[in-house]
Amino acid sequence: MTLAELTPLAIQFSIALIVFSIALHARFSDLTYLLQRPGLLARSLVAMFVVMPVLAVALAVLLDLHPVIEVALVALALAPVPPVLPKKQIKAGGAPSYGVGLLVIAGLIAIVYIPAALALLGRVFGRPVHADAAAVAKIVATSILAPLLAGLVVGRLAPSFAARAGKPVSIAGTVLLVVAALPILVKEWPAIAAQISVFSVVAIALFSAAGLAVGSALGGPDPDDRTVLALATATRHPGIAMAIAADMPDKQALLAAMLLVVIVGAVVAGPYVKWRTRSHATVAAARDSPRS
Repeated sequence: MTLAELTPLAIQFSIALIVFSIALHARFSDLTYLLQRPGLLARSLVAMFVVMPVLAVALAVLLDLHPVIEVALVALALAPVPPVLPKKQIKAGGAPSYGVGLLVIAGLIAIVYIPAALALLGRVFGRPVHADAAAVAKIVATSILAPLLAGLVVGRLAPSFAARAGKPVSIAGTVLLVVAALPILVKEWPAIAAQISVFSVVAIALFSAAGLAVGSALGGPDPDDRTVLALATATRHPGIAMAIAADMPDKQALLAAMLLVVIVGAVVAGPYVKWRTRSHATVAAARDSPRS
């Protein structure tokens, strides 16, 4: 098995560990949280599955970006919210139920949405592109749905074990994610650095910042809901994005470009997460302080 084939599998397994750790502290009622809030659900889907893909295609058409960056942006824009986000969203004050519920619904919709969106893009640009729905479903099932359900069951049947295991499993998943991503990023970095420009990095940063702004605008009046949707809109699932671009010839360069987009997005989102974390803590402290 080559590095280009092993890396996506390692990334998917690391994400599965992170999802499992999150689900250990979740509840079964979280799965249907958004179904009881159709307005928030509709706005969430518009932000993630309509606005961001349109923006990615617009950037690819209007700006003189390297083709590998264009493909990486579009593929990531079509992929659903990554499972590392509920942890960031909770840290920044987002409602855990919203983050987990959005993760599940986005993953299920992606199975049908991604092949349909690629078929539409192929017709618009006259280039036949497709994604294997079975491959997308397999990634969603193995990296999101199965570990989520397993974590919920373990948390329900063995709550004391879940309380102890959550943090170690999350750390293991995060370390594996970094270890899986670094080798191919280091190996392909000279080629990527030679192909991209500062303009490309700025375009990626603007794309991520636009995701934060769109999610915040459509998140509704609750600041915690805006936090969840802002982070969900600005970030994507690299494993599913690789399945979307499976027919591309240079998979290693494309994976490196996707990792670059993810890293730049994380850097852009960092100040937002810190700001929302402080804001949420300030509001919570004011709410909990005794009135004179």
